[in-house]
Order: sequence, then structure tokens, then C-alpha cells
Amino acid sequence: MSTPPPSASRPAVRIGVLVPLTRPGWAEAGQHLLAGLELGAREVNEGGGIAGAPLELVVRDTAADPKRAVAAVDELAGLGVVALVGEYHSVVARAVAARADALGLPFLCSSAVLDALTDEPSEWVARIAPAQSHGWRVYAEFLLGAGHRRVAVAADPSVYWASGARILRNCLVPHGGSVVEFDMRALGTEAVCDALVDSRATALLLLVGYPEPAVSIVKCVRRDPRLGEVLVGAPAGQPEFAEWGGLLGDDGASVPFLRYLPERLGALGVRVEAALRGRLGGAPSFVAFEGYDAVVVLADVLRSAASWPHVAVEGTRGAISFSRVPGIGVWQWAWAPVQVVDRDPAEPGRFRVLHTG
Repeated sequence: MSTPPPSASRPAVRIGVLVPLTRPGWAEAGQHLLAGLELGAREVNEGGGIAGAPLELVVRDTAADPKRAVAAVDELAGLGVVALVGEYHSVVARAVAARADALGLPFLCSSAVLDALTDEPSEWVARIAPAQSHGWRVYAEFLLGAGHRRVAVAADPSVYWASGARILRNCLVPHGGSVVEFDMRALGTEAVCDALVDSRATALLLLVGYPEPAVSIVKCVRRDPRLGEVLVGAPAGQPEFAEWGGLLGDDGASVPFLRYLPERLGALGVRVEAALRGRLGGAPSFVAFEGYDAVVVLADVLRSAASWPHVAVEGTRGAISFSRVPGIGVWQWAWAPVQVVDRDPAEPGRFRVLHTG
């Protein structure tokens, strides 16, 4: 027997959605995240909603601004949302998590990876994206396996980038590696190339804002004959999105990055991928899958009135449940699958899986 649709007479169950949709936020990531969230909500409603009540997403653009995001949390709480979901930028998600915890409002972080999402353990906050220390450790394993012991990072000042540099250093140094840091507050792109030559590093990682200065740094390195053998990497995932290829063309290939997908999607993942492709007009990123999975989790929580540690649902990328992970103060799915991939230089629209963890 089919499940009846939600009743129009029942008040909607409202969820506050926080996504970056305008600059300086990473708007393309926000669009993919929102597409996954909206697809998930539509399917929840087609399946009868939440105990017969329709699920409604109330969307707010954070534009990568923590203060704007906190104001949105307060507004959404005043509108009566039962939970918050989303956000891509770690510094924004951290501000959202702190405010949600203070209000006692559940927040499911879909895509931000900073380990210290909260200062103290929280019962109100959960996350499906893998913690930065886990994903970036996999990236460090890839670097070591590819023979890169001396690594340079071009870094902007940010708690997220500083955390990433620390993780890389902690992983590489015990294996005889080293990390030299270029402070992008003091260096222009041409100076980065000179410093890279002087450092004798075999890899340069982009721990900087996107599109700038990341795009300019890649162009400069690619055009410098002294640096032809240097690997350019972007662990934060910038090359995942079509805009990267549009801005860099062939220069954007062979830039390894992290993405959170399994080697092969199951039946649910294949179906959702097709639906997301129709919504986005192109291949969905892992961020779109994170959005869909986040709604699947929240629907389960709302239907059963369960707390985070009692969640057990099948997502597009595997079975999702939450636990306490040492050093992380939120309820964490440990772990979403992790890959290091790049765009194939022979066919930049195709991704190559270089390492899995």
C-alpha cells in the first residue's frame, strides 16, 4: 500500500537551512548542498512527510559570514524551526554550532570538517562530514605514498587553514617529512613561485581562499619552467566543482583533492545521483550527496524522536550512525568514505581516484 502524501491541514515541520549562496561564500558549493537538501526534502514529503506533516526548508544565505549566520540562527529559532542543517564553511559552521548549542536547537552539520566545531562537548550538534583530522590524514598518506616528503603550503590566516597545516605537519614529520609555510598575507603569487623554488619542496598545497588567490597561484606555478615537476594540491576540494575547470582549463587538471564518496555508489546513491544531475544540469559533487544524506538523517530523527546516538539510516554513501570520537565535541558519523582524486589531464571532466582511506 502506498504512503499517503502529507496533509495540507497539518502545520509544516520547519527546518532551518544554512548555506553559502553568494560571495564571498563558495556559492557553487552552496548550490550543490542546497540541491541535495531540497531533493531529500521532496522525497521525504513524497513518502508521507513527518508523521503526515509536510517538511519545509527555510533557507538562509550565510555568504561565509559567521555573524550573518548567527543572526540567521536567531531568526530561524524565532520562526519556530525544529532543527538546523547545512553549512559548508568551517568557521561559519563553528559559529552556528555555538549558537545552536546555546539555544538548545539541534544542528546537523552536513559539510564543514573543522575538528573543533564546538569548544565543549555538545548534545545538540552532530556532523556527517568527516572531521578534518581524519580526511587530511588520508591526504598526508597519499603524499607520502607518492614520495612527497618536503611539502610547502600557501596559507591564508584562518583557523581552518591553520588546523590543516598542523594536521599535515603532524602526519608528515614522523615519516621524515617537513612542511614549510608561505604566509599569503606577505607574499604575492610571483613571490610564492620564488619561495617554492628556494624551499626545494616537491608539492605545494593550496590552503587559501577561492577563487583567489588559489587560481592565480595555480596559473603562476604551471607557467614557471622551474616548477614543472612540482605537485599542486588542494586538499579542501576546490577542483571538485565545474567553476574550477572554467577558470583554469587544462591548468586545473592533476590537482589532487579530497572528496567524500565511495569508489562505487550503491542503488540509493545511483538513483540520487541521477536525480541530482537533473537538478544541477551536470554531475553532482559530494557536497550534494551530503545535503541529501543530512535530510535523510533529520527525517529519521524527527519521525522517531530519537537522539543522535540512536540514529541508524542508510545514506547514499553508506550506513550512517553517530558516536563520540576522541577530540571531537559533536556527535560524529565515523566515517564517510574518503578519496583523494584529481581531474584527468587527458580528460579534465573525468576524475581519477588516486588514494582511498
